Amino acid sequence: MDGHAAGLVSTAQALTTRLPRTLGLLDRGLVGGFGAMKVATATAWLSDEDARAVDAVLEDRLPGRNSEQIRKAANHAAMMADRDGAGVRAERHRAGRRLSVRQGETGVASIQVEDGPVEKVTAAYTRIDREARALKTGGETRTLDQLRADVALDLLLGGQGGTSERSEVFLYMDLNSYLGANDNPAELAGHGHIPASLARHIASGPNTVLRRIITDPLSGQVLDLGRDRYRPTAGLDEFVRVRDRECRRPGCHRIAQACDLDHSLPWQFGGHTADTELVDLCRRDHRLKDEPGWVYRLASDGTLTITTPTGQAYGSTPPPLHEPLTEEPPPF
Repeated sequence: MDGHAAGLVSTAQALTTRLPRTLGLLDRGLVGGFGAMKVATATAWLSDEDARAVDAVLEDRLPGRNSEQIRKAANHAAMMADRDGAGVRAERHRAGRRLSVRQGETGVASIQVEDGPVEKVTAAYTRIDREARALKTGGETRTLDQLRADVALDLLLGGQGGTSERSEVFLYMDLNSYLGANDNPAELAGHGHIPASLARHIASGPNTVLRRIITDPLSGQVLDLGRDRYRPTAGLDEFVRVRDRECRRPGCHRIAQACDLDHSLPWQFGGHTADTELVDLCRRDHRLKDEPGWVYRLASDGTLTITTPTGQAYGSTPPPLHEPLTEEPPPF
């Protein structure tokens, strides 16, 4: 409770001193209180001048977005405002990692790795989730949540947890940032933007596998996925997951590796197994899609249009891997 109260106070102070445009959006009902708190948290480490600059940049980007989208947009804008500071802040947060235990009631307790390296936490969850799903056979009565908890504890106590497999996380960064020629923020699927210095640290790991991805310079969308890698998987499956990053239902941020690959047009009704008809949907949204009245249409550029049983349409476009160019590049 004390931490929550402190967060409300610091958010109120930021809105009334450093974030006037976000405060205006809040007053007009275009941003909720939780979203405003995300902006305040993302800009807390910036100078007053940089915070106001980020506030101005975000004014047109926040309306209509949910709190998770606001968090990612605000973090990205803050990193762009102070790239060196973002790297120092990431190092400080990672240095504060710790393991905590919270005692519950009636024979239960919780264990949590706080502020762990995001690439390791993401890979750990991906492995736990995959092995839990592998155990969910016909005779298994435990829920997926229960299985994940059991697999995680088994692994911590020295057990096998399930089939040992290599886990993947998807890190998106441009070549110049990787080479150190600039410090554009990179993106970790399911988490959001991270400083270039941290991305280079992750990319230079001893077990890291780098892949070439060709994008359309004007739109930033994926055109081709390089095949030069140690353990190749099904090319089409991997292409779609790299393109989508997360579940394609607007507002859902489950990472693509933990989603189902599904036909936008059911295969039995004439759909094709191609990147122009496959999308990533988490299990819940996959099941929702199969309910009567829902219509999913995928365009050639990856844009997904979902029409509800009431006739409302919502669009979902995979985020570009880099900022689209505003004009054609000059000829060589």
